[in-house]
Amino acid sequence: MEERRLGPVVGLGTYETFLDDVPLANEVVGAAIGAGTTVFDSSPMYGSAEESLGAALKERRDAAIVATKIWAESVEEGRRQYDAQLAFFGRVDLQQVHNLVAWREQVRWIEEERDAGRIARVGVTHHDAGGVVEFEEAMRSGRFDCVQIPLNPLERECEARILPLAEELGLAVIVMRPLGGARDRRLRPGPPVEALAPLRSFGVETWAQALLKWCLADPRVDLVIPATSRPDRARENAAAGYGPPFGPDERQLVEKLAGAQGSVSPGR
Repeated sequence: MEERRLGPVVGLGTYETFLDDVPLANEVVGAAIGAGTTVFDSSPMYGSAEESLGAALKERRDAAIVATKIWAESVEEGRRQYDAQLAFFGRVDLQQVHNLVAWREQVRWIEEERDAGRIARVGVTHHDAGGVVEFEEAMRSGRFDCVQIPLNPLERECEARILPLAEELGLAVIVMRPLGGARDRRLRPGPPVEALAPLRSFGVETWAQALLKWCLADPRVDLVIPATSRPDRARENAAAGYGPPFGPDERQLVEKLAGAQGSVSPGR
């Protein structure tokens, strides 16, 4: 699989996937690693996903990069979350401040853990383009190595300011919601399979692969983290990290197909 600054370009998200189902987590994580995925993203916000991911990675920890988050109003709660993460994962490879919550307070002790060698990288995330001003402030603070933002053909607000700023500051970029959000069905179920025929030579067999390769065609993007609870989908998604990248024509085709999807009523 192609690699960029954070490792192989297709990771695995865990939002609303296997929760407390450890056997399912084992299947999905095993399928993802077998297909070349190494980065696994989670958060205390995702219920018991961290614990299930930790159990699934127990015998595979050296093959994985764990990117998780602190989602807490107080430093005390943030440290409790971190202690639990150390129990689940042994170490945290990328610690992110989730949705800018108390980021100035949380990043101070996270930096101390990084400097002590217990965290490798520090990041910050935001799910809402409405918080762009504070997000830019966090990015310009010099305290973060990477950002996590939403991006797909129907959710492109970050292209105006966040992606250019990340490039200017040399920050790695993780893309959440590359297939659309869990509750945003505008990109589903996808166009007819024959509409993807022009993308076959790029290794695209599914609409999800087309969307992932669309994101990865932007050189400022380092990693996409589609979430799934199906082992077969984890393998299919990972395949988007192989093969030639999209050019402008292929990207434009995906945008056109996505626009047609987005114009259909959600009640279809």
